[in-house]
Amino acid sequence: MGKDTQAKKIAKYYQKKGNTVILRSHPSDDTFFGKQAKKALFQRGKVGKIKASIFFMLDVLLSIRKYYRPKEEPILIMVRYLIGTAYLPKGLVRFAYTFFEHFVPTSDYMFFLDAPTVEILKRIERRENKEIFETYEALENVRNKAMMVTKKWHIIDTTTSIDESYDTIVKVLEALD
Repeated sequence: MGKDTQAKKIAKYYQKKGNTVILRSHPSDDTFFGKQAKKALFQRGKVGKIKASIFFMLDVLLSIRKYYRPKEEPILIMVRYLIGTAYLPKGLVRFAYTFFEHFVPTSDYMFFLDAPTVEILKRIERRENKEIFETYEALENVRNKAMMVTKKWHIIDTTTSIDESYDTIVKVLEALD
């Protein structure tokens, strides 16, 4: 759905304004936990899903520990952050999200890039390898669970072009800045 693409565009937006920006996309390529999460995304079955979820969470927590400094100037952009809780079983999603929301940094600058599941699948089909969560049923399930916890987020319709979606994001950023 263009999460990394939009995050890179947002990073450039702030860099042009003279800000230092740190961009973290999860699962990351530069940590043990991120690499393990990525491996697990291509395993099949319940064990793969559990491993992917646990390693993802640890990767995000490591990024927070390593990069989040509330009084420092750099702008920290995190891709696939708290929304990872939507990959948990439905009964745990709200609890896990609320738990983490109280212990990790949040802001008014949280975006959920949304598109219908059919559109997401079309985009995924262009890729060579599919992850464990990239079936219609899994994507629809995760999307529905994500919508349960993103009520305070800025939901961006990404069925438009990349530039149109970005323009919508910039309008929100400008209103918040």
